[in-house]
Amino acid sequence: FIGCHKFWRKDKGGWLMLDIKFVRENKKIVNENIKKRFQTDRLKYVDEVIKKDEEYRKVLYQVEQLKHKRNVMSGEINDLRKAGKNIKKQVLEAKKIPDKIKGKEENVNSLRTEINNLLYKIPNIIHKSVPIGKDHTENVEMEKSGKPKKLGFDVKSHVEIAESLGIVDFDSSSRVSGNGFFYLKGDLARLNQALIQFGIDFMVKKGYLLIEPPLMIREDVLKGVYSHEEIAEMSYKIEGEDLFPIATSEHPLIGMYINRTINSNELPLKICGYSQCFRKEIGSHGIDEKGLFRTHQFNKVEMIVICKPGESYKFYDEMLKISKSIFKQLEIPTRVLECCSGDLGDLKTKSCDLEYWSPRKKGYSEFCSLTNMEAAQARRLNIKAEDKGKKFYVHTLNNTAIATSRA
Repeated sequence: FIGCHKFWRKDKGGWLMLDIKFVRENKKIVNENIKKRFQTDRLKYVDEVIKKDEEYRKVLYQVEQLKHKRNVMSGEINDLRKAGKNIKKQVLEAKKIPDKIKGKEENVNSLRTEINNLLYKIPNIIHKSVPIGKDHTENVEMEKSGKPKKLGFDVKSHVEIAESLGIVDFDSSSRVSGNGFFYLKGDLARLNQALIQFGIDFMVKKGYLLIEPPLMIREDVLKGVYSHEEIAEMSYKIEGEDLFPIATSEHPLIGMYINRTINSNELPLKICGYSQCFRKEIGSHGIDEKGLFRTHQFNKVEMIVICKPGESYKFYDEMLKISKSIFKQLEIPTRVLECCSGDLGDLKTKSCDLEYWSPRKKGYSEFCSLTNMEAAQARRLNIKAEDKGKKFYVHTLNNTAIATSRA
């Protein structure tokens, strides 16, 4: 079934895609997946989209019948004309058909839009290895690396340390831009640049191509890589323009391939992108009044992989190994936390967080997040590969190499 968007196939990595035919023919699997994600309020969308699809196919059949009738009548009129017979009645009937076709096609387009909007609300099929849990509190610790240092004194916050050294200015940034921004000064600004270059060099040595992407992105691309909820919570909008400042370089890097077919010999595509990132952070975490851990603007080196469906989980493991190596080299104690089913975003099939040990909090906090989207992004953006004349949707993965302010 490779190469036809109306079909699905099962691969070692899971479901290649989630489309209307898959939903229609596998309602039980789709519903079970929604229940595993603890999103039972979305079960209604499955019934709605199946009903709309039934109506869509019915109207589409009517369009095909009208077009067939138009062709038949055209032939009849020609035959009658050649025979010298009266064709007035047939011509009048034939003239009505185009308007009927137009009306039905408008209905088809409207139903197709409704179906697509409903499909956006039905989450991707999670990988079989994902632990079942309601939310982030039920994520599973997989492993730890490095030993946290035992300190015999009260640990100051990074804000206290940086301000006492005169290497950061949160008060001025608050006056100029508001909370969630910062001025880095002197050695801290130099450390930021050093960490950017460290992350880039590390990824390039691992065989990833460095790309600096545009810092703004159009809405049609953004909708292909992000869920509606994530766009609302994270993305700024340029007033009066079809542009959004990017929240991560992953989005424009995946977006490079929108509506493109890649030669399978070119896969996998391994890319690292450096960019500044901009986020509203409206969600539950909020923004630091002072600090560098949750901000509206930050620097990040990202890694993405675009690959054949059967290889995506191999690269998932590779990207996690790279992340662990980066922070081992920086001598920062970390742990890997497997995201449970209830903590996965709609497009994600499998994800884990790499967390750092905070001596001040005496606990772990997120450093970076690794995700396999399988074909979800590729299907939304129409990114395919071709092998010996057969086309198929690629799989996409992303992971933070290093967000420098946290590091």
